[in-house]
Amino acid sequence: MLQYHAAYYKIDDGWYMAEVLDFPGAISQGKTLRSARRMIRDALRALAECYLDERKPLPMPNPRARDPKAVFQELIPLKARFETGAVK
Repeated sequence: MLQYHAAYYKIDDGWYMAEVLDFPGAISQGKTLRSARRMIRDALRALAECYLDERKPLPMPNPRARDPKAVFQELIPLKARFETGAVK
């Protein structure tokens, strides 16, 4: 299981932008922090599935990935069954 670092930012319109700091391209947003947290998990899973479908290696999590500008940060676990290409 890999654990990626997600950061959440409040943006101008009151929504939250979410980014996985150590998985390039994994970004999303939500009207609330709760919805942004759900949406970034979906975005991370979908992007990881694309990597596996294309037989590209998943980026390795960076244990130092942090952003002091974020209003909230967390680790997102990603389970991958590499033999079938499935991601949970």
